[in-house]
Amino acid sequence: MSRHPPAIVLGVDSPIGLTVIRDLGSHGVPVHGVGKAASIGRASRYCTSFSERSQRPIGQWLPEMIEATGAAAVLAISENDLAALADLPQRIGDCEILTPRASALRLVLDKRETLLRAAALGIDTPQSWQPADGDDFAARAGGLGFPVVAKWADPTAMLPKLEAHGFDFAKAEFILDEGGLLALLDRYRPLGCWPLIQSYCPGVGLGQMIHMADGEATLRFQHRRLHEWPPEGGVSTYCAAEPLDRHRDQMERSIALLRAAGWQGTAMVEYRFDARTGRYWLMEINGRFWGSLPLAWHCGAHFAWEAYRRAVLGDRGPAAAPGDTLRARYMIPETRRLLRILFSRSSIADPMFRPRPLADLASYVLGFIDPRTRYYVMSLRDPAPFIRDLVNVLGKAVRRGSS
Repeated sequence: MSRHPPAIVLGVDSPIGLTVIRDLGSHGVPVHGVGKAASIGRASRYCTSFSERSQRPIGQWLPEMIEATGAAAVLAISENDLAALADLPQRIGDCEILTPRASALRLVLDKRETLLRAAALGIDTPQSWQPADGDDFAARAGGLGFPVVAKWADPTAMLPKLEAHGFDFAKAEFILDEGGLLALLDRYRPLGCWPLIQSYCPGVGLGQMIHMADGEATLRFQHRRLHEWPPEGGVSTYCAAEPLDRHRDQMERSIALLRAAGWQGTAMVEYRFDARTGRYWLMEINGRFWGSLPLAWHCGAHFAWEAYRRAVLGDRGPAAAPGDTLRARYMIPETRRLLRILFSRSSIADPMFRPRPLADLASYVLGFIDPRTRYYVMSLRDPAPFIRDLVNVLGKAVRRGSS
């Protein structure tokens, strides 16, 4: 296989970063990984060199790393890195920074602005209220239908403020009634700002993944979320590819939304799809590589390679069509999910979630012999990251036990 100019991948500690390494490396791109010392990505056969993450601002050390490695591209995983890179030039020397620019990134990180843009394009959005100082909370709460979900409109911007006030970050909080909502609003009053309150949308998670270049979609893929951790909503732990001949009209709306945002590169437009009504409720635009990226890679939807080959190699040829028959599992959180359903159902926060203990146990066991099943971390072509992941998990368990 021909070797291409190197790439730097920031954040190789998760299955997402590992998948980006595998995607580029399997196409002949030498990859320099950046992460923690025990990163699973560092163990990959496709990670040709590695640096531990510096605590200095990224603009102080990245140019030196680009020069030292001869990298022609930089890719990143976390929203914090994307935000930091958005303030740097699009090119540093001969190296392409393959992350979104500041204006487009700000738009997709702000859920309120995303919902406004989507509604203007005729995309269904949840009924939303952004509480603000001076609002009559009791009157507004009394006019809502329950249950509702509380989410921070811009989680990345809120994290430092929450930490400074001693609050844990919650991706979503489910509220059953007016009293519960007023209690939540009162809890966050010391912050002087509040999460976005949205109506609950029934259905299953549908993610439409798209690579945009100059206003056109050059690669498409989509999946259904089968399981999540925590069970009421969060990280996808078991997901299935969806054929592209399904949800075609909605895919075109997703592309139109990214086009309206001036988006360049990869993003996932995430919906709740209610099969009973045929309605798609927009949840958010995930303006980065997403948690279920391993499924796309296993199916041949090579999003990291698509960004690299177009920007670095100038290859404008069509991307290979991905497959649509596989499923993928993130085993550690998938196991935690099953244990909660079997032994701690009362702790599941979503009032609409209906546990099926026997069906979930059967699905978990049968998944090991299902020929469609692939894994977020384990790969027979690249097994060392799985071993590193097990060592990390066992190390955490020993540390917890000793403390």
